[in-house]
Amino acid sequence: MVTPQNCNFKGCGAFTGEMAVEQMKDMGLKCVLMGHSERRGEFGIFPMDDNSTLATKLKYALDAGLQVVFCIGEPLSIREKGLDAVVAEMDVQLTQIYGLLDAAKVVIAYEPVWAIGTGVTASPQDAQDTHAGIRKLIAEKASPEVAEGIRIQYGGSANAKNAPELSAMPDIDGFLVGGASLKPEFKEIVAAISKAKAA
Repeated sequence: MVTPQNCNFKGCGAFTGEMAVEQMKDMGLKCVLMGHSERRGEFGIFPMDDNSTLATKLKYALDAGLQVVFCIGEPLSIREKGLDAVVAEMDVQLTQIYGLLDAAKVVIAYEPVWAIGTGVTASPQDAQDTHAGIRKLIAEKASPEVAEGIRIQYGGSANAKNAPELSAMPDIDGFLVGGASLKPEFKEIVAAISKAKAA
């Protein structure tokens, strides 16, 4: 499924550089990605989105009938403070969208910013603990049913080598793959998660 990496929340019009969900639907697209850390202003790029604009975008895309992959994640400065600080930051990034979460329409992509494009990956246990923390937040602040059903993908330098261990973690439901998606090893990542979640 082809999925654009961003959308606007105004529809069609004179919004140069932005793609409207109406255009996506006309092209037969069914899903859109939003909230990636680079759009949120990481890596020195001017921030185009914040938690408020992303909540508006999510509602707009869902109301238009699209599915959404919604990215959240923390910089190294927060990760270094420990798991509690990371989960607290995930809560900040999710607070405005808890009421919009629908397990059939929204996928959460947890992407530790410090692991994107660096080759550094969270350990499988660190990733699992963070995913479990996110799922607990959703259970408490959306509903236990949404928390149980929603897919939470890992998006921090997943590759063929680390995919089997990450896939074995109970709260990791898939991957948001960056650089490795352009390499032949991508098929090994798909095979790893397929094998782990087949049961």
